[in-house]
Amino acid sequence: MGDFISESNQLLKEFYIPNYIFKHDVEVKQLSYIPMCPVIVFINSKSGGQLGSDLLETYRALLNKNQVFDLGEEAPDKVLHRLYGNLERLKSIGDTNAAEIQSRLRLIVAGGDGTAGWLLGVVSDLQLTNPPPIATVPLGTGNNLPFSFGWGKKNPGTDLQAVKFFLDQVIIAKEMKIDSWHVVMRMPTPKSGSCDPIAPLDLPHSLHSFQRVASTDSLSVEGYQTFRGGFWNYFSMGMDAQVSYAFHSERKLHPEKFKNQLANQATYAKLGCFQGWFFASLVHPHSRNIAQLAEVKIMKKHGHWEKLKIPRSIRSIICLNLPSFSGGFNPWGTPSTRKKQDRDLTVPYVDDGHLEIVGFRNAWHGLVLLFPKGHGTRLAQTNRIRFEFHKSDADHTFMRMDGEPWKQPLPEEGDKVMVEISHVGQVKMLAMHHSRARSIHDPTAASSRRDGDHHDESSNDESDSDDDDWEERRKFGAAETFKVPEDLEAIHFS
Repeated sequence: MGDFISESNQLLKEFYIPNYIFKHDVEVKQLSYIPMCPVIVFINSKSGGQLGSDLLETYRALLNKNQVFDLGEEAPDKVLHRLYGNLERLKSIGDTNAAEIQSRLRLIVAGGDGTAGWLLGVVSDLQLTNPPPIATVPLGTGNNLPFSFGWGKKNPGTDLQAVKFFLDQVIIAKEMKIDSWHVVMRMPTPKSGSCDPIAPLDLPHSLHSFQRVASTDSLSVEGYQTFRGGFWNYFSMGMDAQVSYAFHSERKLHPEKFKNQLANQATYAKLGCFQGWFFASLVHPHSRNIAQLAEVKIMKKHGHWEKLKIPRSIRSIICLNLPSFSGGFNPWGTPSTRKKQDRDLTVPYVDDGHLEIVGFRNAWHGLVLLFPKGHGTRLAQTNRIRFEFHKSDADHTFMRMDGEPWKQPLPEEGDKVMVEISHVGQVKMLAMHHSRARSIHDPTAASSRRDGDHHDESSNDESDSDDDDWEERRKFGAAETFKVPEDLEAIHFS
């Protein structure tokens, strides 16, 4: 389509980004019109059966093809490093159009929750001065992220009118911050066999291995491997993750059977039955109940860890950041006035620096979510939680993070596996005005919260860590921090 917008696509001038913004070797253009809502679009062409590739084709037909990227061909960190490097170059030579486009930029990501989380991790790690907000297109099976922010949970249409409608919604969407959560996992290095405890393909996008840890890191132990990553929606462990793992394994073996969202959800329910999730007390060993697998601790005020009592019947535990899990259910619900007073519980906010910790006994317990006031077993609200696994009758468990499950080996005699989750920062999302997600800064939010609800990053008890250690801890490994190109460092940017 070039740098000129055809008359038939005049409406899309609000989103269109010219070629010279992306490429060093293209002549700088004097634009007669600055787009109101310039967008960069990332699409997982493998998501949603054929929908991903169809959506890719439609966006490229409506916009400059250079602003639409297939995540199967190029990672988002490479794209954004290149884009922001060129924007800084253009600003350094006085291109005010580039500065305006950068300040108005919005990102769109189409894929499942794992794909969306990947992009959020990249934007977080880039540590941009003014990071762009992100809109999510639901192309997965659960679609908890887009559902939470009002973008729906059904796979979208891929025709021209459907895409134009979505773009129009992006213009009017409001910005809302979302808490990001850092995961540190340590496990013994195997005494024999592969040096990698988990096959790389079995790890979610957002969990990456780091070879080096700072010497001041209190978790640095010889003979252990460290994984660090992050999530925005949830981290879960137990039977729900086991069913999800069975689903993903089946999809890898027979991708031709997973062509649409409805069939995927039916397969998911069937696997839940086969895995014994509905009859857990009969077929599920007690050794895999959460209380038998791990000791769970939460951080209370003043940096003190406190053991969290887990009922012995709980077979699945969820650390929840958003009010959507397993395709739109809200496991925390809305605590009654009495519960708020007696147990110091609050409604969930996506930017208050706290996770909601919820437990489930089995699938029948989960069915209470179908009712208006249904909820799981509310265990705690906290900004930091730790799971410590010691030798038990089970040699593995299942974990899941933002829709991506893996099979987690458990320690042998004398060893320990540790998973710790802590608040790390926030990323800007785009939300529709009817979104389920609630901000603590919204005027309609409750006027009072428990002490310490306004999150302060210093409350993470990291004051004893040096700057290098904290810098390493707060990154997810999704991208290298963006730095101004060396030949531009001496130039002051307005």
